[in-house]
Amino acid sequence: MPHRTELYHEVPPTCWPIVYSPDYNITFMGLEKLHPFDAGKWGKVINFLKEEKLIADDLIVQAREATEEDLLVVHTRRYLNKLKWSFVVATITEIPPVLFLPNFLVQRKVLKPLRTQTGGTIMAGKLAIDRGWAINVGGGFHHCSSDKGGGFCAYADITLAIKFLFERVEGVSKATIIDLDAHQGNGHERDFMDDHRVYIMDVYNRYIYPGDGFAKRAIKRKVELDWGTEDTEYLQKVQTHVEGALNESRPDIIIYNAGTDILDGDPLGGLAISPQGIVKRDEAVFRAARSHRIPILMVTSGGYQKRTARIIADSILNLHNLGLIDKELATSEAKNPKVELMIRESILDLTNLSLQ
Repeated sequence: MPHRTELYHEVPPTCWPIVYSPDYNITFMGLEKLHPFDAGKWGKVINFLKEEKLIADDLIVQAREATEEDLLVVHTRRYLNKLKWSFVVATITEIPPVLFLPNFLVQRKVLKPLRTQTGGTIMAGKLAIDRGWAINVGGGFHHCSSDKGGGFCAYADITLAIKFLFERVEGVSKATIIDLDAHQGNGHERDFMDDHRVYIMDVYNRYIYPGDGFAKRAIKRKVELDWGTEDTEYLQKVQTHVEGALNESRPDIIIYNAGTDILDGDPLGGLAISPQGIVKRDEAVFRAARSHRIPILMVTSGGYQKRTARIIADSILNLHNLGLIDKELATSEAKNPKVELMIRESILDLTNLSLQ
């Protein structure tokens, strides 16, 4: 039997399926400034969405911290015990001074935010099935696998969200990961290496971290990009391959890793996509999910410039303006669009029989 968890609780229908907590943001004695990652970007995204009157505090689903028992659904106890050593966390987060902090501070100031974002991704997975779509404003720790972290990723939130769904939600037995972060998603690739229920599409700069040749064997649709790839080529490849992936896999849920480190000028991504290109990319993925009637969970993943938060907010606003995410869909009686389609088809069949 699955363990008892607080992450799959009932969410009021008045809430948008947008998951966030102020605990996502990492602030401690300026240490967060020693890594190029903007460790406060998640709160900035929410503030922009509030300014645009899309959401308010009481309409956001409050993320809960993943417990050790939650994490053990995927992670080994040996790995979780390693995180009790500050030098291990310093290596994973790439912030060397963390090495000198007592571990109780590291747990509270560095790992708790990441555990809360991980809890948010797991919660958003269930919300996506219930409402048709969900966005975790954090998460996307795609370099972490069951027994190894790296690249600022300490917990395997994508793997956890999928495993929770497989264990706990009837009718969810296949998942597709669409990973459009600039870096290869070697963590979830290692976790699902021999799991045929999970189809992985990964589009990334072939020349940058992590260059994990073993993990590449798990990718069903691999698109390797060159330095400086620009909008036209990028968007054409994304649209073609997303459509191809969904036609091949026909999943019960899409997990969309929407990294913004593809942005032109990003110090780690090495690509040259414009802000408008990122907005168009997200739109293309959500349009494909809607046309195939597949629930979609989006996580925000990497992005290493101060303007990243504004672009993520603009993309979410664009999705709303186009009707690809909306309150009506989110609170409809027929929660899962795939279930709704099945009901409609059954009604149509019965009608046709009665007419005959």
